[in-house]
Order: sequence, then C-alpha cells, then structure tokens
Amino acid sequence: MMSSPQATAPRSFQNPAYAEYFADPFVFQHEGTYYAIGTGPVHCASGVVEATIFPMLRSADFVTWEPTGAALVEPAGLLGNCHWAPEIAFDKGTFYLYYSIGVEDKGHQLRVATSQRPEGPYRDTGTPVLDPSLAPFAIDAHPFQDDDGQWYLFYARDFLDTEGDARPGTALVVEPLIDMIRITGDYRTVLRAHHDWQRYQADRPMYDGVYDWHTLEGPCVRKHEGRYYCLYSGGNWQNESYGLDFGVADHVLGPYTETSVDHARVLRTVPGKVLGPGHNSVVVGPDGQTEYVAYHAWDLGMTARRMCFDKLTWTPDGPICVGPTWDPQVVE
Repeated sequence: MMSSPQATAPRSFQNPAYAEYFADPFVFQHEGTYYAIGTGPVHCASGVVEATIFPMLRSADFVTWEPTGAALVEPAGLLGNCHWAPEIAFDKGTFYLYYSIGVEDKGHQLRVATSQRPEGPYRDTGTPVLDPSLAPFAIDAHPFQDDDGQWYLFYARDFLDTEGDARPGTALVVEPLIDMIRITGDYRTVLRAHHDWQRYQADRPMYDGVYDWHTLEGPCVRKHEGRYYCLYSGGNWQNESYGLDFGVADHVLGPYTETSVDHARVLRTVPGKVLGPGHNSVVVGPDGQTEYVAYHAWDLGMTARRMCFDKLTWTPDGPICVGPTWDPQVVE
C-alpha cells in the first residue's frame, strides 16, 4: 500500500528575523526575490571613511535572510560621517537609493544613488535631492508612487514654531518629485508633534536655543481603500515610549489628521520582551496578500537594533500591528 506524500511543513520565523545589527529596515520584493536594506552598526564612523555603506540582505522565502554586502559606494567629498535610513524605489529600469548623510544630528542632507541591480552597487548622483540651504536637517526619505504614476517624497525636517499648538522638533513633510532625483523644497506639512509620548528630549539645546524637543520620523505611506495612511515613528528611539503611529488623508498631499492619543497605536514597547520598536516599512508576504510591518527593535540589553516582522491588520479605525511578537509565527 502506497503512503501519501507528506504535506510541506509551513514556513515560520521568530523575531528578530535577522540576528545581526540591522536598523531602519526597508524591505521590498523584485522579480520574486525579497531584499532588505538598513542602517548598519557603524552608521556614524568618526573620522573613518568607509568604502561601502548600508548592509543589504536577500531572501527567496521571506524566512532565511543572507547578506549580499554593502549597497552604497561612499560618495566623494566631505559630506559627513553618518549615513542613515536607506530606502529604495524602482522606476523605468533603474533602482534609486535614498538616504541622508551628515554629522551626528546636525547638517543632514538627502541624497540619492542609482544602480541597475537591486543589491547594488549604488553610486551617488553627485547632487542633493533637496538644496541643503532650504533644510539644514533633512532625514528619512520615503519615495511613494501614487496610482497615476506620480512619485512623491516624504521626509522629516525640523520645525521651531508652535503654530496650532504644534511642538518644536522634527516632523514630517511631503512634496512631489520633479524626477527621481530632485524635489523643489516647496513642501506640505504632513504631521507635527502634539503629544507628550512624542517627546525626544526636554530642554534640548538646538539652533542657538533650548527647546522641549519632539520627534516624528521614519514616514511610510500605504494607500488603503482610497485613503493615504502615513505610518511614522515618534519619541526617542532609546526610550520605551518610542513606537509606531499614523495619520490619514484623502489626498497624498494632505491634509493629514491623527487621533489624539497618549501612546503609539500601531507598535510600542512590551516591557521585558521588546524595546523601542520603530522605523518601519511595509511589504507584502509570499501569498501576495498579507502585509507585514518590517521594523527594528532593541535587544533588552540595548546592544543592537535588529530587523523584525509582524502582520499588519486593517481595522475601521486604521492599521494595527499584530505584535510586537517574540514567538514563532507562520509566514502567509
């Protein structure tokens, strides 16, 4: 009597999905293969010029991730020693790597590099995406393509005013891309900080003054049932209050609104288990339907930020994440 073939065991993983340091994860799929790019462990190399920047991973099954090397060739010139938060867009046969470069938390400018392959090497185009004189601190570029093919760039920049009860600090803006390497600087404000949990640091010396500084960063936009949801990370990335929240709009340029809350609604710290989850991207799983939030979280000793995945669920009140998790989960 012939035995029936054994069923294929479901694929599963457990957070963190990748064991090494991998912050600000941006995960995307191209021609059936998954890629992830992130901020590496030496993202501020004091006085050190690194040959290549930003670790890149590749996966055929969304479970096992292998390094492919660093993606970005160090741009020429003394632009800074800190390289943060890479994201990649694909348009008309070319891959565009957006990132910021500067010195610690000062003087960051947005740059873009290009490659003909998803894993690189990426080479800087030689000019900033945004004139640094228009924004002395600009980070966390997020390219978004709407249904009509138009590309937009969401990013974070600093504000000092308190108009409309907004709080001074880093906040989110958006503007159309002229082409894949240029924006005008004529931005629309997406979200400003209004809540205590979004505080980065009290009495922080900034711009020749002292401010109760708040931070919104790491924008990631998803269009769901005709509305635009801008997920972001708020607060201080070193604190338990840091987490993921969102604003929503009927048009990609806004206006965006958010619900007044006292904590991050999509992802936040679980004491003793997961610390400081944030800076996310969203990717569709192998079933072509299930959405996952890719984010980083600290180990409990705060020695490294590592890449994690959890499922994104849409509710009448907006997106929530089934997590953060630390137990094995089956890949859909």
